[in-house]
Amino acid sequence: MMTETNTVRPSPIAGTWYSANPHQLQQTVDRYIKNAQLPDLPGEVIGLVTPHAGYQYSGQVAGHAFKAVAGKTFDYVIILSPMHQYYPQNLLTSAHRAYRTPLGDVPVARDKLIEISTALMEKTSLSLTPVAHDREHSLEIELPFLQCALDSNFELIPLMLRSQNRQVSRALGKILAEVFQGDSCLFVASSDLSHFYPETTANQLDQRVLAALAEFSPEALFDLQETGEGQACGLPAIASVLWAARELGASEVTVLNYDTSASATGDRSSVVGYGAAAITRPLE
Repeated sequence: MMTETNTVRPSPIAGTWYSANPHQLQQTVDRYIKNAQLPDLPGEVIGLVTPHAGYQYSGQVAGHAFKAVAGKTFDYVIILSPMHQYYPQNLLTSAHRAYRTPLGDVPVARDKLIEISTALMEKTSLSLTPVAHDREHSLEIELPFLQCALDSNFELIPLMLRSQNRQVSRALGKILAEVFQGDSCLFVASSDLSHFYPETTANQLDQRVLAALAEFSPEALFDLQETGEGQACGLPAIASVLWAARELGASEVTVLNYDTSASATGDRSSVVGYGAAAITRPLE
């Protein structure tokens, strides 16, 4: 059963993961987006894959993802991310009515969350569990980019996954496609890639994940995770977005950028991988 608190979620990461100063934050994000160079994309962008580290580490990679939607408008943005903190439930959302960043408040689409949760209960016996005052960075970190890139206000559907189960991921993706069929919406999968390997090893692991992504294969992503040949902390979130996007007519994924934390730290002995991609459907 969905419950709601009529409060705004304050940011637990402004001032650390990104600037708490609105002017500085806007300038930083605008610069990341402006500096990104993209190929021509084969259709309409309906989904993004983007990293979620502190901006000094992954901001330039994230800028490539959000440049793909710069100046566009969407009524809804569905962000799927991991939940790094422990909760016993598999699928979580926010109990707050809005998220706050230094750039303003982003309202949560409560009606859509109720639809999603009801469909999950009917089809999987799972439901969305609303949590208040969570400290999850991986969802919030995408909001200032969206606030800078998009040309209008939007309502947010925040979804945080603890489940690593491919059947749950697939079911969630298909339900999202049903709920947002015909809506103006953007799906955002928030995920870093491999963690704390030497850079040469990280490159090998990450390129396998990016290749599966480019092949539009959520199944291959889970196969890589299960064999240990590739990893991403938000892999189930990426897979759900791919399944949802496919149901809504998307047919291609274009990898836009890749880097590791070594570019920021200079330490190549233990790195985190970051990738950006755009998911597109043919123009009508």
